[in-house]
Formats: sequence, structure tokens, C-alpha cells
Amino acid sequence: MNLVSLQHKLKQLSWPMVLFTMLVFSLLIKLGFWQSERALEKEQRQQRISELSQQQALTLTQVLALRDLPDGINDLPIELDGEFVEDKVFLLDNQPDEGRLGYRVYHVMTTNDYAVLVNLGWVQGSIDRNVLPAVTAMTGQHVITGHVREVEVGIQLQAQNLANPSWPLRVQQIELDKFSPLITKKLLPFVVYLDKTEAIGYKKNWQAIVMPPEKHRAYAFQWFSLALAWISLMIWAAIKMSKNQNNN
Repeated sequence: MNLVSLQHKLKQLSWPMVLFTMLVFSLLIKLGFWQSERALEKEQRQQRISELSQQQALTLTQVLALRDLPDGINDLPIELDGEFVEDKVFLLDNQPDEGRLGYRVYHVMTTNDYAVLVNLGWVQGSIDRNVLPAVTAMTGQHVITGHVREVEVGIQLQAQNLANPSWPLRVQQIELDKFSPLITKKLLPFVVYLDKTEAIGYKKNWQAIVMPPEKHRAYAFQWFSLALAWISLMIWAAIKMSKNQNNN
């Protein structure tokens, strides 16, 4: 192909379409790499959880001392010796289990000068949204074991209305900074999930990692495949368009 022919071919290109094609292609590739990175993060967390499960449970003081370390405190095993605040129960709404909708039950425990939210497990909800599940509030002193989870607040369409609460309190998100004024005590910035071997509480159906690394890799493969299919389709369309123009 000589220079004149090349210049003619370049003039025939629809540059907005070229830019659009490369933009979509770049986005699909980026999504593929993002899913690959998520898979790696999940593998690293699985390894960390496996290692931590072999360790002895830490006291609350020890956990708080580790908050500023690079690895943080997520998934650390912990033992709490404290007292449940009898009426301070939060019910996290829209929590599925085997096709059934229900709630996760969170109870406030005080230990020394601290207050921490403890996840007691899952209970089934009623079809009638006005009926809350019958939850028996914990009372008295308890020694419990579990693991620490830092709370990630998801996207909210509107802010929760927590004015004039009635207990147990149904909530859409766990927002510790907003819960603290309701119990007149500052909650620690994490939740303790009970070990599944604990006798107290309800159905302990949680998983530390909801989506395994293998699923993230499958999604990454899909995005990369879509990127390849997209660029192939657009190249084919450009060649066909060029042939049609030449024929005309």
C-alpha cells in the first residue's frame, strides 16, 4: 500500500466511531482487570482468614492496639467479656437465607468503657412488614468468641430515619456513627460476628467471603471475551464499510 492509498484509507475512517470503539474496548479491558484484582484480593483474604483461625482469640484491648497496623483488624478472632444492653437490639432488614427473607440481629454489648455491636445471627421475617420477628433480648454477663468485621456502608437511595426509635429497631444499613447517639454511648467502629460454635444467638449463616475468587475470575474472562468480540466486530464492520465505499 502506497502513501496515497494509505491517506485515502485514513480519510474514509469515521473518527468518532474509532474513538467510540476504543473507549468501549478500554472500558471492557479495565473491567476485566478489576475483576482479576478482586480475585487476588479474595485469595489473600482467604489465606489470612485461614491463618487467623489457627490463632488464639484476642482480647478487646489487644484488638484495639492493632487497629493502626497495615493489615488492620478485619477477621481477627476476639473474645469479649461483657454485658448485653437488654433493649438495644437492631434488626438489619432484607437479609436472605435459602430463598427466605429475614433479618440479622445485632445486639449492643458493653465491656469496660466500650460498647460494641454483636451480630447474633439470622431470623426469618414475616410476610406482614408491620410484624417484626420475636427476638429475645440477651441479658446478663457473657463471655463470647467471634471475629471482627469492619463495616462497609453501601449505597443508600435515602438516609435512614432513626428519629424516635422503638426497640427492636429495624434498619436498612449498619451505620455505627448514627447508632451511637441512640444508645448514648459511642460504638466501636467494627462489629463482632459470633463464632458458629457459640450456643447463644440465632442461625449463624454468614460467610466471610460471599463471592469466591473463582467467580471473579469467571467474570474477568467474560469481560475480556466481550472486549475481544467487540474489537473484532468493529474491525469487521470497518472492513465491510470500506469495501462498500470502494464498490460505490
